[in-house]
Amino acid sequence: MLPKNIESFIKEHHVMTLATISNNMPHCSNLFYGYIALTGELIFTSSVSTEHGQNMIDNSNVGGSIVLETKMVGKIRGLQLKGRATQVAGDNLSDARKAYLKRFPYAIFADLELWSFNITSAKLTDNRLGFGKKEIWNRGE
Repeated sequence: MLPKNIESFIKEHHVMTLATISNNMPHCSNLFYGYIALTGELIFTSSVSTEHGQNMIDNSNVGGSIVLETKMVGKIRGLQLKGRATQVAGDNLSDARKAYLKRFPYAIFADLELWSFNITSAKLTDNRLGFGKKEIWNRGE
């Protein structure tokens, strides 16, 4: 399970930047996400025909970030993530769909190609606790 501060930050927001790579070339995409607390997964939808979709098929190692945009230095907060992205299928599809639609109910009629970002490490920067104050978490496996 993710630490409470990191999980709270994830729940407060709904857009992440996903970073993928293919042939030594990076690519970033901004995506809406849902969250499954029990497994520490971010759930998002994307077509396999997109550049980042193809990149994730070729290399499931991904990075991500979620930020609070503010000009006030003392309120800056941001989360940097590492993990694995996989297409959701089978028994996991129902839980992933519920998590995504809980955040974005208007997507109920959309053709959702769901993916899971299984978080393996996270670094939360929270300047409210002091300039550059960080909390680092790594999944123990």
